[in-house]
Amino acid sequence: MFHRIRRRAKAPSELQRQHHEAHVRLTDQVPAEVAQVRAAAQQPCEPAPGVDDFLPTELRVPSHDQLDGRVMPWPQPIVLDGEVVVCAGCGAYRDWLIISSRDQIWMRCHQGHQQHETRLDTTWYNRHAGPADATHASFEDCLRHLGH
Repeated sequence: MFHRIRRRAKAPSELQRQHHEAHVRLTDQVPAEVAQVRAAAQQPCEPAPGVDDFLPTELRVPSHDQLDGRVMPWPQPIVLDGEVVVCAGCGAYRDWLIISSRDQIWMRCHQGHQQHETRLDTTWYNRHAGPADATHASFEDCLRHLGH
């Protein structure tokens, strides 16, 4: 008796046969939307029109290689290696301008004395500098802008 049940189970049912026939009929058919998308992808696209940079020239910021240097004010004292940095010319220890130029850091006091600071580097400058608020044609214009 179980032998006959197993033999009947091995033969595909009517529903399985209909499903297989429908699958064979539909394998080569493609929906209309898919055919349209494939046809559109095979057609050559026309190139996008060339557009100038999206920013007007007065809003463009020069890159770091187009600048001779960058300057930022530093009103508080600077402590390096456990000692306060003091101006060699006048003894001032605050209200600095920190100048980054050609991978060197210079410090300028309010009296106009400048000294090269070897313990600072451009990485330190980039970490502490905020965004530039202006660009200047000369160093003197920059000093006037910063009040020195």
